[in-house]
Amino acid sequence: MRRIQEKVEQELQSLERELRYDLPREIERATSLGDLRENAEYHAALERQSYVRARIAQLKKRLSQLSTVRLNQIPHDRAAFGSVVTVRDLDGEEQQTYEIVVADDGDPAHGRISLTSPLGKALVSRQVGDEVIVRTPGGERVLEIVELITIHDRAFDAEESEASGQEVDE
Repeated sequence: MRRIQEKVEQELQSLERELRYDLPREIERATSLGDLRENAEYHAALERQSYVRARIAQLKKRLSQLSTVRLNQIPHDRAAFGSVVTVRDLDGEEQQTYEIVVADDGDPAHGRISLTSPLGKALVSRQVGDEVIVRTPGGERVLEIVELITIHDRAFDAEESEASGQEVDE
């Protein structure tokens, strides 16, 4: 959770700097070029400014949402936000491991699936041994949950690693 908040805060700081310092300079430089009606640099800078403002609003909303997540409300025995879930495809017998993350942090190519994705929705609230059916563009897949590490287990492992002096990648 902390890693996600830090990532959002870092992007927010970068965009706020761009909005306050870089874009005003670009707009000022573009206005010095003359006729604003046909000034591509000016219009591009204004469009970027509009985008940056909207993205800042999104990030602030996301930080607010992240601050309301209460770890004590996340189940200890079922897949949920922050869980690492290993599933076995019952058709192909291959196993894959996924981390369940918030929507903006999803990266299926790296095993990070969003809570709102079809797979994420199918896994949430499930336990080891459960079979889930996932509807994908390629058809239905039947998966069995073979291993589950909840966010609580991960936090406990991280605390143990820190206590023993090992580095922790959260």
